[in-house]
Amino acid sequence: MALINTEIKPFATTGFRDGEFVDVSNEDIKGKWAIFFFYPADFTFVCPTELGDLADHHEELASRGVEVFSVSTDTHFSHKAWHDSSDTIGKIKYTMLGDANGEITNNFEVMRPGVGLADRATFIVDPDGVIQAMEITAEGIGRDAEDLVRKVKAAQYVRENPNEVCPAKWKEGEETLAPSLDLVGMI
Repeated sequence: MALINTEIKPFATTGFRDGEFVDVSNEDIKGKWAIFFFYPADFTFVCPTELGDLADHHEELASRGVEVFSVSTDTHFSHKAWHDSSDTIGKIKYTMLGDANGEITNNFEVMRPGVGLADRATFIVDPDGVIQAMEITAEGIGRDAEDLVRKVKAAQYVRENPNEVCPAKWKEGEETLAPSLDLVGMI
């Protein structure tokens, strides 16, 4: 799996956002930062905890110019029903993409073979449509939206400061590194 630094593949689908069905394609994210947050299925157990956590951080991501898309192989109709019936999912303001034919899930190479469900996977995509970060966890391991926000900040910082890199556990405002021959063996 070598998707880092590759451009996302074309897709078109219908999603659910703000009480409405919306058409979304790869063209809609050109020139913007985006997060694609794959999860196995609506009406499950770990998934709503993750999606709710992401909803709690959505405003901060939006303020940084990041579009958030949750993706499962459910339909946009199922997303609406889940949104309408769950307090946790009901607070979601980002777009929930339906991927019933598996096009997006397969494009990002996170379809579970023979199961028809997405793995738990997160992708940060830059304004050029290039994947800058990805995380995939096993079925029972939920993700942390706070760390996702930190990774977005690091990706944006590195894009704006191409001669610097962010060390482990870097937080916005902390010191970065300027790779050079002088740093070799000094860290």
